[in-house]
Amino acid sequence: MTAVDSRPTGAPTGPSGFARFAGSVRRVVTSNPSVLPTVAAITIFVAMVVFGELSYGRIVQYSTLSNLLINNAHLIIIAVGMTFVILTGGIDLSVGAVIALSSVAGVMLSNAGWNPGMVIVLMILIGTVSGLISGTLVQYFNVQPFIATLAMMFLGRGLASLLSTVPERLGDDSPIRALGTQIKVIDGPKVNDLVVSPGVIIALVVVLAAFFVLHRTRAGRTVYAIGGSENSSALMGLPVPRTKMLVYVISGSLSGVAAVVYTSRLGSAQNITGIGWELDAIAATVIGGTLLTGGFGYVLGSVVGALVLGLMNVLITRDGGIRPEMTTIITGGILLIFVLLQRAVSKKRE
Repeated sequence: MTAVDSRPTGAPTGPSGFARFAGSVRRVVTSNPSVLPTVAAITIFVAMVVFGELSYGRIVQYSTLSNLLINNAHLIIIAVGMTFVILTGGIDLSVGAVIALSSVAGVMLSNAGWNPGMVIVLMILIGTVSGLISGTLVQYFNVQPFIATLAMMFLGRGLASLLSTVPERLGDDSPIRALGTQIKVIDGPKVNDLVVSPGVIIALVVVLAAFFVLHRTRAGRTVYAIGGSENSSALMGLPVPRTKMLVYVISGSLSGVAAVVYTSRLGSAQNITGIGWELDAIAATVIGGTLLTGGFGYVLGSVVGALVLGLMNVLITRDGGIRPEMTTIITGGILLIFVLLQRAVSKKRE
């Protein structure tokens, strides 16, 4: 007697959608272990969203997403620049100080009557020159990236303090403020609107451009190759010196762009702006899955890392019972976990 299948027509006969998704992720991680930290970062971000929604509510809504992007647009930009540098096995400790110098100089020049377009270009050029100096020290004077960019950090912070030691406020009628204007995209109920700013759009363009450069150009492939083995890259005839210079110029230039975005949103600048931001950028990049030893990483992972740090601040603020100082401790703990995870990935690759 033939057995009759009692399941209703159309019922799934294989594993559930979630099981298939989990299986796909497992296969990707198994075939390419370097994506494990990035997958972990995405998992942590999703877990934080779920935890925040269940514990405090009003996390999964337009206004929270809008604030997360607007408040962290500058961090996303400098994290992208840091990704280029770390992919080559380097580091850039000067980004926060460069932002301070660029911001203070930009506000003072704007208030002195300079053309807003010229001011914005000059703010970016300050970062470009800083990156050029760091790259020159690293490539042609054989200075360790840590020391070269540390020197630029002190130089940038010192120059910013020479310009002004008090907050400099951007004029209310300054066109630069327009970059911080909020644009409503979706009109939600009450105050639950989806809004963006030109700063967020700039950050999105930076991310897309960086993704294209790293994954669709020869320069991007050379960045990864240098991180894998600089000597082998040179033996293969790749433009190692030019590329190493390029990554520091990119990081410095994006610091200038971040200064423009941040200053337009805040409307002021001072010499202490950006203290510790280089560590936030490094943390975002590492949390996003870029290996500190270079050679492996994804710019989109760095974006996720920046959003993890931003969402952590949101959750701590919503809780109200956690001291703000705990942010640094929690960030350090998360960073330690990801460094250990990277170490495990490196051993597996070996």
